[in-house]
Amino acid sequence: QVQLVESGGGLVQAGGSLRLSCVGTGRIFSINTMGWYRQAPGKQRELVATISRGGSTNYTDSVKGRFAISRINAKNTVYLQMNSLKPEDTAVYYCNADKITTTPWQYEYDTWGQGTQVTVSS
Repeated sequence: QVQLVESGGGLVQAGGSLRLSCVGTGRIFSINTMGWYRQAPGKQRELVATISRGGSTNYTDSVKGRFAISRINAKNTVYLQMNSLKPEDTAVYYCNADKITTTPWQYEYDTWGQGTQVTVSS
């Protein structure tokens, strides 16, 4: 069973920092693009950042210059370093993998973690 497991969320004051981690578990040979999404109460889930297997990154405008996504392919792990946090960053943050190679000839698409809560107080 392939799973993504997030960790690192918590309560932090405005201006503070958190680092989120997401690790793929189970039968995994490799993961294509990984990303972080978030959903605040009453709002749609939105993209925060993505990173390709080769390291190309993409960020939503509201987090550019404050957040940094990175990964270690050999560990099937992606990170999100969040600095200068604002109350509007409060949300459940979800890890995503667009394509996971589970065998040399089989793939899983659009895999999601269970989410980790990030709360930023003013």
